[in-house]
Amino acid sequence: MMLTVGVIGGGVIAREHLEAIQSLNDLHAVALAEIDSSKRDALSGEFGLNGYSDYKQMIQETTPDIVIITLPHHLHKEAALFSARQGCHLLLEKPMALNAEECEEIIKAAAEHNVQLLVGHIQHYFQENRMAKRVIQELELGDLVFINETRHLNYFTDDRPEWFLNPACSGGGIIMNIGAHCVDKIQWVVGEPFTKVTSNLSYSSPGIEGAGLLHLETESGIPVSISISGYNPVPKHVTEFVFTKGMMKVEIGKGVWVSKHGRYEQVYSSNQDHPFQDQLIELMNGITGKSPIENTGVYGKSIIQVIESIYQSDQEVKTLRLSHSLQGKEGLV
Repeated sequence: MMLTVGVIGGGVIAREHLEAIQSLNDLHAVALAEIDSSKRDALSGEFGLNGYSDYKQMIQETTPDIVIITLPHHLHKEAALFSARQGCHLLLEKPMALNAEECEEIIKAAAEHNVQLLVGHIQHYFQENRMAKRVIQELELGDLVFINETRHLNYFTDDRPEWFLNPACSGGGIIMNIGAHCVDKIQWVVGEPFTKVTSNLSYSSPGIEGAGLLHLETESGIPVSISISGYNPVPKHVTEFVFTKGMMKVEIGKGVWVSKHGRYEQVYSSNQDHPFQDQLIELMNGITGKSPIENTGVYGKSIIQVIESIYQSDQEVKTLRLSHSLQGKEGLV
């Protein structure tokens, strides 16, 4: 069954999706909508697409089976609602929307128009995270005691699009954009939603935080610390899991290490991952009825609820208890 795809937005992430589509026999990219003519012409020419400046015109004229939305965050809701109403299945980049209310509107529209919705939480498709999830489930290291995530990167680069630094467009700074990956990764790997958060954020300008220290707690009471900074630090991306019988270290792009007797031994060495392909396969399986989608709109909304609570905790200088929207183990298995 061949499914056609239209892509809305021609930024860096659009190329990842287009290359993934090219590698899959059952998908065919037909069109790209991008207001920047130079980006539109370059990608359309390279991938043999019909180029449009208006995504609504693109959808109405090419009627794609799937629409991939890679727009600035504040445009996610409008594009998702229009696409769903046109009967297009959705792959919506993370963060799902600016707030939980917008997420709920998208969820309802997808259900009303009987289209599949997958939110692009790419952490679920990295082999390192899948290995970490298995290690936790196998219980060989005993009970999970706590988790420490460190993520340092240069967030304020000259080539970052200006909309990322406008809170009305992005919804926030490094927490909304990069912190969402950290929250999602840990919530999914552990298989439990977060129920408590305390945060302390550093702002480079009003509405755009450049660093933060987050203390969270999962449903079963596992404490989690996330340290994230974007002020031109020494790059680092490490997640450490402490158990009663050892430790586990995860570094995306490098591997997974396990310690049982005071020394780390590598149990997985990163090779050629295909996360964007795997993400599309999950969406196709949902469309064809082969298997249900894991990264649902409800799951995407749960991440936004945590992010909103992080900002609220910092503003009100207090610990917040969360009431998540997940039913059972939705999106966590």
